Amino acid sequence: MALTAIAAALALASAGQASDDNRDISEAEAREVHGRVLTLDTHVDIGRGYATPELDPGGLTNAQVDLPKMRIGGLDAAFFIVYVGQGDLDDAGYERAREQAEDKYQAIMRMVRGYPERIGLAVTADEVEALHEEGRLVALIGMENAYPLGESIDDIPMWAERGVRYVGITHFRNNQFGGSSNPDLSSGDPMEDPGLTDLGRELVASLNDHGIMIDISHVGPRTSMEALEMSRAPVIASHSGVDGVYEHPRNLSDEQLDAIRDNGGVVQIVAFRGYVAEVDPRIGRDQNALRERLGMDTAEGRAEASPEAWAEYAEEIADIRARYPDVTLAQFVDHIDYAVERIGVDHVGIVSDFDGGGGVEGWDDASETLNVTWELMRRGYSEEDIGKIWSGNLLRVMRAVEEAAAR
Repeated sequence: MALTAIAAALALASAGQASDDNRDISEAEAREVHGRVLTLDTHVDIGRGYATPELDPGGLTNAQVDLPKMRIGGLDAAFFIVYVGQGDLDDAGYERAREQAEDKYQAIMRMVRGYPERIGLAVTADEVEALHEEGRLVALIGMENAYPLGESIDDIPMWAERGVRYVGITHFRNNQFGGSSNPDLSSGDPMEDPGLTDLGRELVASLNDHGIMIDISHVGPRTSMEALEMSRAPVIASHSGVDGVYEHPRNLSDEQLDAIRDNGGVVQIVAFRGYVAEVDPRIGRDQNALRERLGMDTAEGRAEASPEAWAEYAEEIADIRARYPDVTLAQFVDHIDYAVERIGVDHVGIVSDFDGGGGVEGWDDASETLNVTWELMRRGYSEEDIGKIWSGNLLRVMRAVEEAAAR
């Protein structure tokens, strides 16, 4: 994005939203701090055909995150996600999920192997910092939804060896490990979160044993609290908002925030429009119509959509959002402010959920990452605190989890 466009986006995002005592910070000042801070995004999804000629992250693409956009915006590191949507709890469902997880993992590894001079895979906090010092971008791997593990935890050592450094217990719908923040009542999920299953308790213990962070984003309130109580290492919420700013089933209550603080963990505040604030209903209406027209109104349709269809979708979505008031960067940072005030700056981080629905006006792809630091500076955050929020807190948790596994 051009510099003037960045400034305009930031001004628009901040207008009428930030506190009255915001500081007048120049772009040059923001760039200086942003360049010194190690920025780490804990949740970036990958699309169909990732790291193939269909979607080559080495060049500028229609994706929100690729290597050039990371460089342009100063996004130094990201967790790329092995994501599998929730399916049936039977052998056929588990087998499909394993295949899908394998595809996502291999795609991430194709990127790392294809551009070794530009990005490296880190499996420890020390490696994150070492790769950054070398001047390379950093890739880490997270698993969203433990569903592909099936009816045992036997695959956890394999995923740990491959470099997965956090695992989300659930996604949408309850699974074999516990309750979701978004149960599917039509499929038989109970209204109340049932908590961790026996297998879920085994999962928590095994993740601790193998140095993998436990992720409670997408997890129901009872299941998340039980995981926090049981874990012998700090826990993360890899991509969540806070109910104290905007109530949503995917957002965390004050009780959950306090428990994360008491556990020594970190909540990564997510820039996902629908979790940050109320989205103009006309955007959803037009987006649904667009998806239907392109045959992308189902999970299957989106999975089979061509690169050309995704390019058309991205272009038209941008037009739709330009027509109506959008959720802003300032509203996103309001969630960070709330969490910092509630549980302290040592327990709060930043995440985009790019290419998985994330983005707000002012931070809608990796090239606009500077804007987040700029807004934090305008609100009076020090460089030390910005460094903690961008990566320091998450790396502290990684180290604690590594140490707990060694013990």
